[in-house]
Amino acid sequence: MNVPREADVLVIGGGLAGIVCALEALRAGLSVILVDRDSRDRFGGLALWAFGGMALVGTPLQRRMKIPDSPEAALDDWLRFGELNPNDHWSLAWARHYVERSRPEVHDWLVEQGIGFMPAVNWVERGRFGDGNRYPRYHIVWGTARELVRCLGGALIAAGQGGRLTLLHEHRVTELLRDQGRVSGALACAEADGRELELLATNVVLAMGGINGSHAQCRANWPSGRPVPEAMLNGAHPFADGKLHGFAAGKLGAQIVKPGEMWNYAAGFRHPFPHFEGHGLSTIPCKSALWLDHRGHRIGPEPLVTGFDTHWLCQRVAEQEKPWTWHLLNWRIAAKEFAISGAEHNPNIRDKRLFSFLKDTLLGNHRLVRQMQRESDDFLVADSLAELAGQMNALTRSHDIDPAVLEATVNAFDANFGKGSSLNNDAQIRMIEHARQWRPDRLRTCKPAPLRKKGAGPFIAIRMQLITRKSLGGLRTDLDSRVLDGTGVPIPGLYCVGEAAGFGGGNSNGKRSLEGTFLPGCILTARAAARALANGG
Repeated sequence: MNVPREADVLVIGGGLAGIVCALEALRAGLSVILVDRDSRDRFGGLALWAFGGMALVGTPLQRRMKIPDSPEAALDDWLRFGELNPNDHWSLAWARHYVERSRPEVHDWLVEQGIGFMPAVNWVERGRFGDGNRYPRYHIVWGTARELVRCLGGALIAAGQGGRLTLLHEHRVTELLRDQGRVSGALACAEADGRELELLATNVVLAMGGINGSHAQCRANWPSGRPVPEAMLNGAHPFADGKLHGFAAGKLGAQIVKPGEMWNYAAGFRHPFPHFEGHGLSTIPCKSALWLDHRGHRIGPEPLVTGFDTHWLCQRVAEQEKPWTWHLLNWRIAAKEFAISGAEHNPNIRDKRLFSFLKDTLLGNHRLVRQMQRESDDFLVADSLAELAGQMNALTRSHDIDPAVLEATVNAFDANFGKGSSLNNDAQIRMIEHARQWRPDRLRTCKPAPLRKKGAGPFIAIRMQLITRKSLGGLRTDLDSRVLDGTGVPIPGLYCVGEAAGFGGGNSNGKRSLEGTFLPGCILTARAAARALANGG
């Protein structure tokens, strides 16, 4: 194969950040080599499989829904919820850049590319004490993130006509090259035959994702003082292994910021048809499900409820005695609330089937519930709690679940409804009632009712595990996405974008994300790098 070995820009990584940076560089008149470790049919990285949620500030849709958002309010929420280090100049600068520029540089730019959004803004990560998103900001791409890959990937190919773009799939970068103190290219090894290529460029852009695909890296960098689960599922990809982070730091003097800060999820279960070892699916947990420990007791005293503080949920799940928990619910709840994050299990949104989407929203997504009952060993369905307890024990090969305990757990919850709704005193019910005040949440959250509500069965138990997802820490960068060394000086010729850069600055989200900050973070950092490259690097 006759592969061009030299270009103005070498982009390492074919996820969303790499695609956007390469596209904008081509549009600026530069030549680009984009090298990606995965296969051609998986071009797009995690964006190819992601749901497509984006935290955006000050959009027309927010105004239409009378949401009085502003960059000032968003920044206040961001810094408080993320607990950013006040001395971390570049992470703070990127947080400010995000809230100020997400409307024009992400929302408006995507609309110009022909990408649209669903006509509702969801309210996620409110915080357990109202310390998260004070306003709804979560916009969903119509077509899921796969639509981003389809549209922007197509635009990339079109912009690269005339030989200005070289795409190298199934090549792994093993080393970054330097010439007279400047990063000048990389060595790439073909996965098929081990053949090595020397790729030269005026500037190199790292877009290889985070470290969360490697459990060894996750555990090695896990913050001290936080509980570590005995086992986890992988919701990232084994290729996100942190090796280029280590090379940039060890050989080039780059800074890795907060590698232990991660955006994992507390409610994952095994993919029925895994793409790699340990592959998990991340659910959007049902607010109305009871979250139980391995013995069937409700985890408390503060109940675990999704949509308020994912970081806290992960810590509570990680500290449990066994590396799994249970969600206990019924078919009524599952049909209305159960969902799996990502494009794969949201075909109505992914394929833009509006009528089918509305039908499932209004009448219940029974198709998905039946699919998981059929495909997943972790998704258990039974007509009685005693039968369900037997299935739970069979799955875990234990006698952990006493049917009497499961009965008592349900009885205690259902007792809240015995004297009318005005006399219930359950924190989970209060949180659900609060969530249902926002109409988009009311559409997919059940009105609180007993688990034994007539006609609501059968019962369902889902075994859940903590699942790794995104790295919040990464290589230190400035607002031009240039990689900085330990003294804060740019390393000549080296840029970093997306998750590899901690979505800007090294750790722009801090300890917590307002959720939906990842895809926009990829776009913002990639466009910043492309602007700097177009201006001479």
